[in-house]
Amino acid sequence: MAENKISPASGAEERRESPRVPMRFLVRRAGSEAGFEAYEGDLSLGGCALRGGALEGGAQVELRLLLPSAPDELRVSGEVLQVTRGEPGVAARVRFVNLSVEEELAIARHLDDLELTRTPR
Repeated sequence: MAENKISPASGAEERRESPRVPMRFLVRRAGSEAGFEAYEGDLSLGGCALRGGALEGGAQVELRLLLPSAPDELRVSGEVLQVTRGEPGVAARVRFVNLSVEEELAIARHLDDLELTRTPR
């Protein structure tokens, strides 16, 4: 079920179709030979939020993440949709692009597993 939230700062409506869970990501610009930089953030089915760093809106990125339920590290592509600067710092919203069915299922399984552990029985 989608969760609607109104941001007090912008008054804009935000729709989330999946929960966000804390995650550590390794990120670099797409096609770069530079090393990956570590980011803390939140994972959702369609993308992630990254805190800190120097990403710009529209940037294409490569992300690496390790899900406890997946045997291998996931390597996915993304596009930076929005960067906000303010308290508590810089945050970038990233939309995953070209996810394979297996990658999307691995992320969904991870989110479901975490949601089940949070739900009181």
